[in-house]
Amino acid sequence: MSTEGDPPVAQGDNLLRGLAAGILAVIRDPDVRDPTFRQIGILLRLCTTSQPHTVRGLAAYLRVSKPAIVRALDALSDAGLVRRKPDPADGRSVLVEPTRNGRALVRRIAASAAAAVAEPLAGGKDRAPG
Repeated sequence: MSTEGDPPVAQGDNLLRGLAAGILAVIRDPDVRDPTFRQIGILLRLCTTSQPHTVRGLAAYLRVSKPAIVRALDALSDAGLVRRKPDPADGRSVLVEPTRNGRALVRRIAASAAAAVAEPLAGGKDRAPG
């Protein structure tokens, strides 16, 4: 069966390679010990949005309980990837932000994903149609 006329499938495969490369970048990173998808999701959310984040907001975004977020944040904090600080607007709340190491890890994830997506595209340009 030919896939010549089906670019969305090829593009989808390419995006899956990028996603896999990004996830593997985290799993293989020596600074992160046995990361969970929840931890990766939290870190990506913190690094890809500019607003302040609370435990409650992260729990709502990921559709999990606050205790689940706290456990994930504990692991990320122990790895030096996030920090918590009191919310100056609400003393009962805590703000969560990525550390420099956390941002660097997300940049490595993005670079791995981008390279995996670009590599097959670049390789395809050099091949003769056939």
